[in-house]
Amino acid sequence: MPGSRLSLLLILTLGAAPSTAADLEAPVDTATQPLPTIIVSAPRLARDLYNTPAAVTAVTREEIQQGEQGVRLDEALDRVPGIFLQNRDNFAQGQRISSRGFGARGTFGIRGLHIRVDAIPYTLPDGQAQIDAVDLDSAERIEVIRGPSSVLYGNAAGGVIDITTGDGSEMLRSPFLKLQGGSDDFRKLSLRHGGETGNWVHSVSVSALDFDGYREQSEVEKRLLNARVGYRLDDNRTLSALVNILDMPTAEDPSALTLEEVRENRRQARAVAIPLDSRQSVEQQLVGLHYEDLDAMGGEINIRGFASRRDFKQQLPFPGSSLIDYERNYYGGGADYTGALTVGEMPLRYVTGIDLARQEDDRGRRSVNPQGEVTGITGDELQNATSAGVFLQSELGLTEKLELSAGVRHDQVRMDINDRFFADNQDDSGERTFREWTGSLGLSYRFRPDHQVYATVGNAFETPTFTEFARPDGRGGFNPEIDPQKALNREVGLRGIFGNGLGYELVAFSVDVDDELIGFEATDGRTYYKNAGKTSRDGIELGLDWSFSLAWRWTSALTLTDYHFDRFDDGEHDFAGNRLPGQPRQVWHNGLTWYGSGDRFVTLQAQYTGNYYADNANEVKIDDHWLFNLKGGDSWRLGDGDTRLGANLGIRNLLDEEYYENVRINAFGGRYYEPAAGRTYFAGLEMSF
Repeated sequence: MPGSRLSLLLILTLGAAPSTAADLEAPVDTATQPLPTIIVSAPRLARDLYNTPAAVTAVTREEIQQGEQGVRLDEALDRVPGIFLQNRDNFAQGQRISSRGFGARGTFGIRGLHIRVDAIPYTLPDGQAQIDAVDLDSAERIEVIRGPSSVLYGNAAGGVIDITTGDGSEMLRSPFLKLQGGSDDFRKLSLRHGGETGNWVHSVSVSALDFDGYREQSEVEKRLLNARVGYRLDDNRTLSALVNILDMPTAEDPSALTLEEVRENRRQARAVAIPLDSRQSVEQQLVGLHYEDLDAMGGEINIRGFASRRDFKQQLPFPGSSLIDYERNYYGGGADYTGALTVGEMPLRYVTGIDLARQEDDRGRRSVNPQGEVTGITGDELQNATSAGVFLQSELGLTEKLELSAGVRHDQVRMDINDRFFADNQDDSGERTFREWTGSLGLSYRFRPDHQVYATVGNAFETPTFTEFARPDGRGGFNPEIDPQKALNREVGLRGIFGNGLGYELVAFSVDVDDELIGFEATDGRTYYKNAGKTSRDGIELGLDWSFSLAWRWTSALTLTDYHFDRFDDGEHDFAGNRLPGQPRQVWHNGLTWYGSGDRFVTLQAQYTGNYYADNANEVKIDDHWLFNLKGGDSWRLGDGDTRLGANLGIRNLLDEEYYENVRINAFGGRYYEPAAGRTYFAGLEMSF
């Protein structure tokens, strides 16, 4: 390791700081002060974190927004153990997020994880999610569950990312305006207004992003609106609505390169991507309603409904059958009831409910020549997916310190395709229906007020998406040779916080997966999927958060894993014993923050990513690397009023490391590599009133 990197790494082991700069106004004796209660709600049954038998991390507004660009989820989630993120700057593909190895195979959209935003499922009934409409400028909190989530939300195996945006009640000053600029012509304007008036509360956030990108053919234009309004009917009942609108007219795709092309010019796009003008455009509108009653039949009732429309068009970076478009209608809702009773002399809390959703995709595909001219229609079909799930989650207080948690869920996912392409004289219409039971069982022992040990076991399922059902022979309909994958997860964990301000989370897990879905690129440039026989995932996740003085805070997230094929023979090769592609064995993220008076701060981040493979055969190795980032900011009061002016500056890839922001798994023709930007800068000015 070079000396400069070692010096920076040693700095990161020094120590930590308070949660907010406001804590600097007066010293606090942490040994005598009660610690705040952290309530998590993503596991369906809201409860104290130290009574939750699951690997859950809650990311706060400060950690999401302080000194950040508000562009990608990695800004907030890099610090979560067990999570690995790639593909920050290719907006045409979307960010790749994996949890315990689930989600690594996704080429477009997010797989293996259930994504929720303001209690609305962004994961579709077929199991795929898009997060391009997530508004990080108004994000108030993100809860991340690692491990099986099917018992909670259905079709997902790797976990849950639950994002909550602010409703305006938390805004101390409004409106809030922020203007940013940076390397590669990065420009972003954000405006947010919110507050409370009588029984009303509201938040409106709008942003405009323009970015040329580090590589050729990487330009993006994105406009986003996220609005929430709520009305308090009485002390127990509230009604709220939200509107989310995305307009992304341009998101170019430079595609992946061969190793020789990377060495020649890291900034170049794949040669064919430019004449094809590979890109995507998206328009999406979403509305949602939420009714909450905190005193209904002795418990709490939540009723939700939503409807969304998405118009999508994309030119993939290869000639042939590569121009796709769809019009999607997505709608659904759910209801749940939380209650409590006594079993013997033991308290029992439970939540039961139902989730319903329907996805309707009117999808087409056309062929293009190398100059991007349309040469014919190759696909026209209506894809429908309907999901229905009923669930019960409960916790039983066996003693004051020991709790038993259990959950059960039944899901039905029906997927059907109406083939309307008659030029091939074949009707590839069809349907598949999946009925799955999932369950979980956990024990939590709170051996001290702020320390917990737990153990849990649970199973999960994950259906192929419509995209993953594509037939390698080019016909429409369902590939009859692939099936859902099933996972069984076991884990034990410790979490707590010491009187000196050191918080910790330590988890050991083991996951067995049958019929793992594996992607591969064919000669026509498209990605298809097959089932591997069996895979294993074993690992350790360690998270530390230490505030040992009034001016310093150190956070650390370490993930050590062993993901490999137990049984996988594709007919030509036996991959048993090989590591799963796309997943490093070690990921270690560190952050050291210094807090000055007021809003002044400086943060140094360092992340080590271990080596991994890009293919099932483990012949294409991606080297390990260190990535350092630096950011800082301050604010000042203007005049005698409440108006404040703030400024921040950030440097990504401080040491100008050459690495890859994304690696295409099992790519054809050696095109695995999407180079990351070198050292880049960004700065912002903000004003609040």
